[in-house]
Amino acid sequence: MEKQSTGMDFIKDSLEEDSNFDPALRPLTFSDFTGQDRTVERLKVMVGAARDRGDVLGHILLSGPPGLGKTTLANILANEMQRDIKITSGPVVEKPGDLAGLLTNLDEGDVLFIDEIHRISKTVEEYLYSAMEDFKIDIMIDQGPNARSVRLNIPRFTVIGATTRVGMLSSPLRSRFTLQTRLNYYQKDYLIQIINRNCNLLQVEIDDGGADEIAGRARGTPRITNNLIHFVRDFAQQRADGKINKKVAQAALELLEIDSNGLDELDKKILLVMAENYNGGPVGLSTIAVAVGEESHTLEEVHEPYLIQEGFIMRTAQGRVLADKAWTSLGMQPHSGNPKQAELF
Repeated sequence: MEKQSTGMDFIKDSLEEDSNFDPALRPLTFSDFTGQDRTVERLKVMVGAARDRGDVLGHILLSGPPGLGKTTLANILANEMQRDIKITSGPVVEKPGDLAGLLTNLDEGDVLFIDEIHRISKTVEEYLYSAMEDFKIDIMIDQGPNARSVRLNIPRFTVIGATTRVGMLSSPLRSRFTLQTRLNYYQKDYLIQIINRNCNLLQVEIDDGGADEIAGRARGTPRITNNLIHFVRDFAQQRADGKINKKVAQAALELLEIDSNGLDELDKKILLVMAENYNGGPVGLSTIAVAVGEESHTLEEVHEPYLIQEGFIMRTAQGRVLADKAWTSLGMQPHSGNPKQAELF
């Protein structure tokens, strides 16, 4: 029997995978990119200066939660510099030979985008140092007594790294990036602009009420926004007249079990478990993970950032604690022993 998809699966897949992203919706220039104003201004300065000098763009590290546009910005940077981009990810580059193969296939000024760069092995990372700094790489040829090191000169290139966990990068690697900038969750107004733009590209009719409803449940994340647009469009085509208004959007998103706060089934389960089983906390993340039947990594990477950002839970030195907003959303009264916000870590 086929498992029924839920809002929990929908949001998790939206954040962890980008395979369903419609390439036609991806912005190609800074003028098409909405939000992240400070980061975009910094990137514009670097691109403009590099083009004026006829130089290679400096290395850039983009950090922040998944789905906010790190890959999109990397593609925009390559497009603005009129250079090719090669895309890989940290776990894929397992050996120094893998890195050497990537680097020797680059042309002058090309962009190497490394997603999840914090997951690169330490051995590969050490080879990347000299490549980023000196545009040289040493590789070992043969083994045993015949082993010898050969230094290869590689074209000057740009590394754009993306990470959701910047703290896991070593200091030597971080220091080799000319610019380190963080992407934050989007405000609702920006998401509405993205919705209107993408619905126009998809030739979907949507009114202000429909756009507002989708934006309010998209967790401040463009990738989720785009996936919600696709589902609501399908719902409108099958259950309405093909036009998206507030009522149609509400019905579609309720079918996905995503509430007006953007909380999915697992988000609400986390809050309920903390309220009923642990009196609102403090409680450890691993304990919550066992109680809801999910991996602690998934909770920490996918669900907790939004719950903290929106003020539903607090992370303290003793553990996670429910905030007043969570009790209100659950329709419950705070436990009398529920501690107020403690020192954050």
